[in-house]
Amino acid sequence: MSERIWTAGLVVIGDEILSGRTQDKNVAQIAVWLNVQGIRLSEVRVVPDVESRIIEAVNAMRTGHDYCFTTGGIGPTHDDITVDAIAAALGVPVVIHEGARAMLAGYYETRGGLTDARLRMARVPQGAALIPNRMSGAPGIQVGNIYILAGVPNITAGMLDALTGTLEGGKPVVSGTIGCWVAESEIAELLGAVERAHEGVAIGSYPFFREGRVGANFVVRATDIHVVDACIADLTGQLEAGGREVTAGGI
Repeated sequence: MSERIWTAGLVVIGDEILSGRTQDKNVAQIAVWLNVQGIRLSEVRVVPDVESRIIEAVNAMRTGHDYCFTTGGIGPTHDDITVDAIAAALGVPVVIHEGARAMLAGYYETRGGLTDARLRMARVPQGAALIPNRMSGAPGIQVGNIYILAGVPNITAGMLDALTGTLEGGKPVVSGTIGCWVAESEIAELLGAVERAHEGVAIGSYPFFREGRVGANFVVRATDIHVVDACIADLTGQLEAGGREVTAGGI
């Protein structure tokens, strides 16, 4: 019986990402964090600040994966509509979370007070819980299997830290890498055969062109480091048997 694989989908929300004004850094940090929790980031969608598009993406992710994460659109301005969209997706009203109101009141007590705009950051889909945010006062939100995070990467990181160890998952994926000066097309059949020979392994091939010649790095992934090591040893041996030099750790 194969081990249960836990998956997550991520919805990155914001016109500024799609326009190129802001470069997203959250996909990588969330993927790495999820892997440590034993959860695989399986799908990412980037959507504009349009309620219907957010609803569509969130519904697809929350039903298609164990967890749905969102980043962006939970600030104090009129275009921060993530909470409204997710509440609509779930068919519940938006309410003021009294715990969030208290957090924000404390944070802004010496920063000009809790204005109507700042109070927007206490709005949550009914039934939601809070994700602590030590950076800027405004909390993240958890409702069902949806985790609503900030878009600013260092604030996102703090929210992820607060969630560490709280999500159910499987074994983290581990990996090993080798590199070889070879065109991947020349050894495509070899890669497929080695992958099939080692149950639970996935081999990623990443070609490059450097120093006037082609090469590739091969990343072997599995949930058991012994399986990874055995696969790398097998692949290395077969490449070297074909007269090719292999670089441990990649080129």
